Amino acid sequence: MPDLTKPLDVITIGRSSVDLYGSQIGGRLEDMGSFQKYIGGSPTNMAAGTARLGLKSALLTRVGDEHMGRFIREELAREGVDVRGVKTDPERLTALVLLGIRDSERFPLIFYRSDCADMALCEDDIDPDFIAQARAVVATGTHLSHANTEAAVLKALRLARENGMQTALDIDYRPNLWGLAGHGAGEERFIESAAVTAKLQGHLHLFDLIVGTEEEFHIAGGTTDTIAALRAVRAVSGATLVCKRGPMGAAAFVGAIPDTLDEGESGPGFPIEVFNVLGAGDGFMSGLLSGWLKGQDWPTSLTWANACGALAVSRHGCAPAYPSWEELQFFLERGVQIPALRKDQPLEQIHWSTNRKGDWSTMRVFAFDHRSQLESVAGATPDGIGTFKELCLEAAVQVAGGRPGHGILCDGRLGREALYKAAEQGLWIGRPVEWPGSRPLTLEPEIGPDYGGLNEWPLDHVVKALCFCHPDDTPEMQAAQEATITRLYHASRRNRLEFLLEVIPSKVGPVADDTTARLIQRFYDIGIYPDWWKLEPMISHAAWQQTCEAIERNDAHTRGIVVLGLGSTEEALAESFGIAARYPLVKGFAVGRTIFAEAAGKYLGGTIGAEEATAMMAQSYARLCDAWDQARHQQQELSA
Repeated sequence: MPDLTKPLDVITIGRSSVDLYGSQIGGRLEDMGSFQKYIGGSPTNMAAGTARLGLKSALLTRVGDEHMGRFIREELAREGVDVRGVKTDPERLTALVLLGIRDSERFPLIFYRSDCADMALCEDDIDPDFIAQARAVVATGTHLSHANTEAAVLKALRLARENGMQTALDIDYRPNLWGLAGHGAGEERFIESAAVTAKLQGHLHLFDLIVGTEEEFHIAGGTTDTIAALRAVRAVSGATLVCKRGPMGAAAFVGAIPDTLDEGESGPGFPIEVFNVLGAGDGFMSGLLSGWLKGQDWPTSLTWANACGALAVSRHGCAPAYPSWEELQFFLERGVQIPALRKDQPLEQIHWSTNRKGDWSTMRVFAFDHRSQLESVAGATPDGIGTFKELCLEAAVQVAGGRPGHGILCDGRLGREALYKAAEQGLWIGRPVEWPGSRPLTLEPEIGPDYGGLNEWPLDHVVKALCFCHPDDTPEMQAAQEATITRLYHASRRNRLEFLLEVIPSKVGPVADDTTARLIQRFYDIGIYPDWWKLEPMISHAAWQQTCEAIERNDAHTRGIVVLGLGSTEEALAESFGIAARYPLVKGFAVGRTIFAEAAGKYLGGTIGAEEATAMMAQSYARLCDAWDQARHQQQELSA
């Protein structure tokens, strides 16, 4: 049985880079016009992939003391990876890789790794106490190609074996990174080299598990005959050998190597469309390590690995394509329904919703995205409103005090400077797209007629759309609004932005206990799966019950609900919080005028200054935060 007492399951060691993936598909890398930025490098990908599958993973590497290095560290932390072993190199830059998808056979890539940070990893970076905290160490072949990184890997392996840990090698053969191919040959997967074979064979005895493609076993075994290569590896290593066979899955060999690959232990492959092979092996390895370290047999572990590899080759990017545990189980239970998995909407919804980053289980949001309401205040000017929104942000930051669970709603037309200043404050940031008061829903000009304006948004901004709608709307009104929301929803996903849908039926017609629930069901029926719902402060338990049930039966992984204010008094909101807090799906509030209305009138009217206005709003916002926290705490005590 696996040892589950250690704080870490696995430490991966080696390459760490930023992958810049060409967004255009089917063209030359020379013709790419834009790129998506992801973490990269096999050990880095595996650390993220295993964390998504529930393992406690860590990475040992180096990154530069600059923006890309910080991106890797922060992204790994968001994935749940332990980053204590990610060292910051003050002298070297983080490695970069440019990649493209030319067609189903060609995937051009360029490695920018000259004197990069991760290749400066050395023995001094390997902390014995840190290594001892894990159950396994996983190395990759690239870091055996240079003396200093080789020494670091060997130290980690020696410590692992001294502590009775398991060890694994992903051969990960890239001739380019062994100095055997030019800069333009990053796609090259195999070049014979007696020197590389000798280097690998000198270390294969250190591993309990060795994984590679047929070509990678060719370099490890020193022959292009796969069975002979496996036997050559077996001659120097007692490890379990796992040979990846592309669409035919993989075969595991625990003992003597038989005459054919088909005689190895195997798990089923998956008949899917190959979209992108880059990073597929790291996805496969993530699934394999998960099964191996969870004590599964080889057929089960290989099934998980094959499934993870299938999901990886179906999507853009490497680490972002890897599945969560929930997604893997869904895929294995339901099977392949559409070979182009990236076009399988139920699967993609689970992929998106179970891999979102950040803990927003509590939401105390100061909403000052109002535009028309502030423009109507006596004395208001566009510049004055913009300055006032910066004061709103200051009040939010003061109350948050660096603590989690606070956020803002702010627009990009009148509140642009406040949005800029909100970066790096640790706040949840929502941003409206609707033209104020529009019905049918129309959008702010900044979004553009093709919704291309969303391409300019930071990835941590949440798209918020307010729709004044009602289940009894005319067919014409319903069709017009739903067309806009559908297009907006898909544009948000395409730009990797979360989506918040706010619906206010009470401004359109009479409401009953089932009104909001009927609206919500309609949106799910047309394929809209908001990350967040922003809803009116209902005072009927029946209304809340039906609303929550409508969301939960359609989306088990929703972020949740925030309650809006509609300009209510603090007392009225506190009362509504007491009811809403009984429902775990309600995560908090997003309230504006209750907090800022009085301060806005006085500040924009010139009767108080910035300091007093900020203080007024901070006090009101803090009281609402306390009211929500008390309401939630009381419900938790009642449920205990």
